Amino acid sequence: MATEIRIPKIGISMTEATLSEWMVADGSAVEAGAPLYAIEMEKSATEVPSPASGKLKIIAEIGEVYEVGTLIATIE
Repeated sequence: MATEIRIPKIGISMTEATLSEWMVADGSAVEAGAPLYAIEMEKSATEVPSPASGKLKIIAEIGEVYEVGTLIATIE
C-alpha cells in the first residue's frame, strides 16, 4: 500500500506552503527519515523527511503554493 505525502501543518497559523525543492528524483528510491522535500512558509523554510522507504512518485511541482494537507507525492 502506498504512503501518501502531504503538505504538513508545521505552525498553528500555517494554511499553505510553497514547495521549494524535491531532494529525491521522481521514480527514485527513498529511505525513511531521509530529507525528501523542502517547503517555504511565510517566515521560514524547512526540510521534510520521508515517512517511509520505497519508490517516490511525485505529483506536485516545485514553485507552486499548496494548502496544508494537499497530496504532493506517494511512496510505494
